[in-house]
Amino acid sequence: MNIPREPRVGLALGGGAARGWAHVGVIRALEQAGIRPHLVCGTSIGALVGAAYAAGELEHFEQWLLELGITNVFSFLDVSMNGGLIKGDRLIEFFRSNFIDRPIKDLAMPYAAVATALHTGAEVWLREGSTVEAIRASIALPALFAPVLHEGRLLVDGGLVNPVPVSLARAMGADIVIAVDLSSDIIGRNLREEYALEVPSAEVSEWKRKLQAHISALFPTQQDDEPKLPSVLDVVTSSINIMQVRISRSRMAGEPPDVIIAPRLAHLGLLDFHRAKEAIEEGERAVEAALPSLIAYCKPSP
Repeated sequence: MNIPREPRVGLALGGGAARGWAHVGVIRALEQAGIRPHLVCGTSIGALVGAAYAAGELEHFEQWLLELGITNVFSFLDVSMNGGLIKGDRLIEFFRSNFIDRPIKDLAMPYAAVATALHTGAEVWLREGSTVEAIRASIALPALFAPVLHEGRLLVDGGLVNPVPVSLARAMGADIVIAVDLSSDIIGRNLREEYALEVPSAEVSEWKRKLQAHISALFPTQQDDEPKLPSVLDVVTSSINIMQVRISRSRMAGEPPDVIIAPRLAHLGLLDFHRAKEAIEEGERAVEAALPSLIAYCKPSP
């Protein structure tokens, strides 16, 4: 007699830079509702949060996020003009020293990350080897972070090909896939009146000014009599937003998840890493909104 097995629940965490801290709130709220995924995969920032969860270090990771200030964020930004504005070495070394530093196969939960092969455009699934190196490749956002050389290939952010990796969760054996889409409400929202970026404080303005100064060195100064245009950084972030929304919609139309959790995060910019509390709380609210569908598909654990 065949005994029916419990359906395997997979969690597919989407990309979205600083908005990705919402994933922490999503995971917390799912567990509080008695829904515990059997596997997790992620793209970009989703790969980072997913690794912390798979390693059993989410509580430690969340505490660090809540203590993260804008000064800390800026200290991780090793500005470079070779391959990307930010090398990413400082950030990755910090995580290697303080969080996940073990092979993917040794994590407490099945885990994988998505990256993109820069020269061919191929989607790359990172399911073995170093967890930290998989994260580093998956978060290499074009123009912002430098590409990563991995097994003879230059890899960049997985959001170029699969921003919400539902297909990867299925390939890992998930019967039910919960997808977390961070980009459902963001097109056009980060360019404000007269193309001025909305910033929460003078401290953030100074941080963005310093980063923009490095970018401006590569481009001629705009003349006073020319129409006011957004900065290069603003154009890059808006373009990434548009790209990820369009690709996400296309991929999820062809590879639909069973449940979509969509935090409302348009008020957060790609680089607002210091605003973790807001993002985490929005992740929790998004799970509450999706709870009827979640309960219908995922039998809560006792």
